[in-house]
Amino acid sequence: MTLGAGLLALCVGLHAIVLDTVAVRLKRWVTRHTVRPKGPRRFSILVQAGVAAFLSHILQIWIWALAFLWVGEFDTMEPALYFSTASFTTVGYGDVTASPHWRLLGSFEAAAGMLLFGLSTAFLFEVMRTIWRNAD
Repeated sequence: MTLGAGLLALCVGLHAIVLDTVAVRLKRWVTRHTVRPKGPRRFSILVQAGVAAFLSHILQIWIWALAFLWVGEFDTMEPALYFSTASFTTVGYGDVTASPHWRLLGSFEAAAGMLLFGLSTAFLFEVMRTIWRNAD
């Protein structure tokens, strides 16, 4: 539980840094430009924010996979990464599973994934709201 809580805190912190960096850049752009963003520019901002959030999730999946390797749950990166992706996205196929000793860590990863995907959704909604509010 300690490892799971630590990894969850690390991922939340990492994701907060990424989203805050994107938010600061967006705010700078909005305050610096007198011309409100039009179609292609709005599209570009949304894509950049979405890609930044997605890349943050990918990095977090790798962090969890490395943790599973570190504790010896998986022998190679491929099953660790596959299990980590299935857990983080809460898909949980079940064809690659953790041993009873480490399966709680997979549950922590699923909780982290739900929390962080929710945070990304809220963030992207706010980015869209900001862009559309400033587009009129």
